[in-house]
Amino acid sequence: MFNTLTKIVILILIFPVFYFGQNFSRPGDWKKYRKEVFISTGAASFLGDLGGRNRTGTDFSPVDLDFNQIRTAFGAGFRYKFQRWLAGTVKFNYLRLKGDDAATTEIYRNNRNLNFKTNLFELGGRIEIGYNSSKAGNRYGIKKTLSRRMKANDHAFFGFVGVSAFYFNPKAKDGTKLQPLHTEGQGLPGGPKNYSNYSVAIPFGVYYKLVLQKQWSVGIEFAWRKTFTDYIDDVSKTYYDPVLLAAAYGPTSVKYADPSLGTIAGATAPDASGNGAQRGDKNLDSYMSIELTVGYIFKQKRRSKARLRSKF
Repeated sequence: MFNTLTKIVILILIFPVFYFGQNFSRPGDWKKYRKEVFISTGAASFLGDLGGRNRTGTDFSPVDLDFNQIRTAFGAGFRYKFQRWLAGTVKFNYLRLKGDDAATTEIYRNNRNLNFKTNLFELGGRIEIGYNSSKAGNRYGIKKTLSRRMKANDHAFFGFVGVSAFYFNPKAKDGTKLQPLHTEGQGLPGGPKNYSNYSVAIPFGVYYKLVLQKQWSVGIEFAWRKTFTDYIDDVSKTYYDPVLLAAAYGPTSVKYADPSLGTIAGATAPDASGNGAQRGDKNLDSYMSIELTVGYIFKQKRRSKARLRSKF
C-alpha cells in the first residue's frame, strides 16, 4: 500500500511542472467554476479500545496511533462553492479499520488479546471555510518559467466540519462476526443494550489543493471523525459472566469474549463485589484518514443571448 501511495505522491509533486494556466484575473471569475467532483485514496486508522502503541492507551489521540494497523481509504465527493471562501461538500468514503492487542507490548492490553477488523462505509456532508489565492499568471509570456507557472495556479487551504452516517460490522481477524455473539452480554440481565451497526459521526479536518488550468485539482486531505458509538471494535465496558454467556449464546461467544492469554492472574475475573472486570473504557471510538485527492471542476456554460427576429 505504501509503495502505491509513494508513487501517487511523486506524481502529484511532478504534475505541476508540466502544467500551467492563468488564474482568475477578475474577482467574479470564480462563479464560473462552482462545481467540482473528486476522488481520493489514502490511509485510515482506528483510535479506540484495541491495539495502540506500547504504552497505556489514550483514546482519541494520535499519540496511541499504531502504524502497523493502518489500512486503506477510498472516497468520492461533490463540492459546490457558495463563495470564494465558503463551500459545501458531500462525500462517500470506504475505509478499512483494524485493531489488535497482540500488536502492542503494553502488558494489560497484550494479555487481553482482543482484535477486530471492519469495512466501514460512510456518507456525510460538511461545510468548508478557508482561503483561495487569486494571483493571475502570465499566460502569453515568452518566458514561461516554473515560477511563473506555479504563480498562475490557484492554491486553496480550507478547514471543514460536518456530520456523517456510517455502517460497520466488526469481525475477529479470523473473519468471525462479533456482533451476533453478544460478547459483553448485550441483551442479557445486567448487560448493555444491543448495539447497532449504524451510527453517526462528526468529521472535521483540513485540506490543501492546487487548481491547474482552472479545472483540474490535486491535493491532500486530513479528516478526523468523532463518533457516537463505542462498538466499532466490539469492545466497550466489562466482561460478562461466561457461564451465563455460554448458556445464552454458546461457547463460541465465550471464546471471543475473553481470549486473554492468562499472563495476568484474575485480569478478566469479577471483583470481590461481583462486578465484571474492565474490558474497554467509556470513551467513544474515533477514526481518521489522510487522503490524496484528484478533482475536476466544471465550467459554467455561458448563457446564449436571445437573437432579435426580423419582422420581415
